[in-house]
Amino acid sequence: MRIRRLTPIAATAAALLALIPASAQAFKHPGPGGCHVNINVAPREITAGDPVVIFGRLRCRRAVAAGQTVELFHHLRGGPPGFTYVQSVHTDANGFYEFSRADGVVDSNRAWYVLADGARSARRAIRVAAQVTLAGPPEGTQILTGVAGAVTFTGTVSPADVGARVILQRQNAAAGDDWHAIQLGGVVQAGGGFTIRHVFRVPGDANIRVLVRSQGRNVPSPSNLLNYDISQAQNPALTINASADPIPFGQSVTINGILMGGSNKPVTLLARVAGQRGFAPVAQATTNGAGEYAFPAQSPVRSTFYKVAAANHVVCAMATPGVRAPCPGGGGKVSAVLYEGVRDVLTAQVSTSTVQAGGQVTFSGTVSPSHAGHVIYLERRNAIGADFHVAEVGFVNPDSSFSIVHRVYDVGTKVFRVFIPGGPENFGAASETFTVQVTPAPAAALTPESPANSALPSEGGSSHASEEGSPTGEGS
Repeated sequence: MRIRRLTPIAATAAALLALIPASAQAFKHPGPGGCHVNINVAPREITAGDPVVIFGRLRCRRAVAAGQTVELFHHLRGGPPGFTYVQSVHTDANGFYEFSRADGVVDSNRAWYVLADGARSARRAIRVAAQVTLAGPPEGTQILTGVAGAVTFTGTVSPADVGARVILQRQNAAAGDDWHAIQLGGVVQAGGGFTIRHVFRVPGDANIRVLVRSQGRNVPSPSNLLNYDISQAQNPALTINASADPIPFGQSVTINGILMGGSNKPVTLLARVAGQRGFAPVAQATTNGAGEYAFPAQSPVRSTFYKVAAANHVVCAMATPGVRAPCPGGGGKVSAVLYEGVRDVLTAQVSTSTVQAGGQVTFSGTVSPSHAGHVIYLERRNAIGADFHVAEVGFVNPDSSFSIVHRVYDVGTKVFRVFIPGGPENFGAASETFTVQVTPAPAAALTPESPANSALPSEGGSSHASEEGSPTGEGS
């Protein structure tokens, strides 16, 4: 059998390379004129719809690098094997090139390489999270444990990854980045929607999100966060309420309620914070003639569990001989557990409102009360819609300050904010929004992205876990 020798032809190179499996293109090839071309992708982790900038340089020893055509090829994960042509640009006088908003709308995991003057670059991959939105009761809504307090959450996933698993998660660590599954919520339906109905079993903070596990087209994708206070269902014999919930750090709250049939009776307010064993008395009061009580204003530093106990000075004989029990009218009654959230106070500022593409912007500020080591997010407004997604993950400094240095690459108007997620100690908080204008820059001025410049939040656990195992909650 005679072997046919194939001679490379520039006009057909793109078509031939498109047939080569992705696994065979993990290395780069020089061109015939001693040319080498590199490729950079920024950001390397995005949320669906965010712009991507691809840039690099063609260098040649025996050929001209200026004015050469650079062709971009991509392979979509889960798509047909091999790479396909996307678009072309030309190098500048020094061999630099740039694809601004490369590949149009990028909404799935993919890899790229470029061809220029016979040289082929290495491959560069990008991780793409789906745009996931979660909606539920407005924050501040009184949510109670038990079936009667069941909550319905709805949301959307874009792109609509029909059949992808949706996992309801609850944050469970003081550092703010430890998520565990509390319900396996089903799958994404046609059109990208999902619905989850959940019954909370444990009072305490409920920093809630969903994680969507794609079928390959996207990385595991978290939604926006919702913050709730979960309290026990009321004991009608001794109710407990708060004048405001949650409250900002530094503000006060009044705890009040009614002791049924308990006029002019002493009542005690007991409290504990997450991680503390047992309740301790913090205030005393006396009911009025209608059984109503109100304690002096409380100013908790951390989110706090409260309950009220009525005095038990008298024990009455019941109808059954030898059986003694608390008298009606106040003896020995204990209220449900009320969880009072204390919201962090977050200050933030931005170093500049205008920056050249490839330049750095610094977001800095403080968090009160002290949160050394706590995770904190730099968030960017979604390409579609008014919600935000995480652009970079940082941590609070030992003095409770933070500073997040972020490099931006795509030209246009960008809207950012800083967000500290809540947890057992405090409710989360978001800063005001900051608008940054990113102006064009020559391709030669662009530098590769550092590994920490774009990051997705922790995926957390995806196997179902019982909320009763949470160390933050008081048993139902």
